[in-house]
Amino acid sequence: MDESLILSVGDRTHLGFGKGYIYYAGMPSEKAYSIVQRKWEFPYQGFAWNLFYPRGQSRIRIEGVDILVENVTPHEIRLRLGR
Repeated sequence: MDESLILSVGDRTHLGFGKGYIYYAGMPSEKAYSIVQRKWEFPYQGFAWNLFYPRGQSRIRIEGVDILVENVTPHEIRLRLGR
């Protein structure tokens, strides 16, 4: 894990060359948080879907990228990307 960052609700980060973006979508309940995965970024079109994780899950993998969730609140998520 090498890159640490903080995403507020609606903020995004790129997962790497040839990969999509992830956005922090907040916490739909106090026991879960949501990350949006977005592909095919063309003007006015694309594909995106919500991924839901239990609040206690700190290791996730999206598009082959390992992600360590260090802290999550309804307003922001602190994570570390392993590229």
